[in-house]
Amino acid sequence: VLPGSATEKPSQGEVIAVGTGKILDNGDVKALAVQEGDIVVFGQYAGNTVKIDGEELLIMSESDLYGVIEA
Repeated sequence: VLPGSATEKPSQGEVIAVGTGKILDNGDVKALAVQEGDIVVFGQYAGNTVKIDGEELLIMSESDLYGVIEA
């Protein structure tokens, strides 16, 4: 049992780039459900942080996302 203070709190951010999709075992490409500009919710420890041109960015798999926030 974990105390309430130990639970992971979700974060949110804007998608600035996406790949072509996930390559399935049969060679087909499954399109991604997110697009550039979407605001997404993800776990506090999701993805990997990289620094590009002095800006910290997260690279993550679509499976790390909890959902897309609609305006």
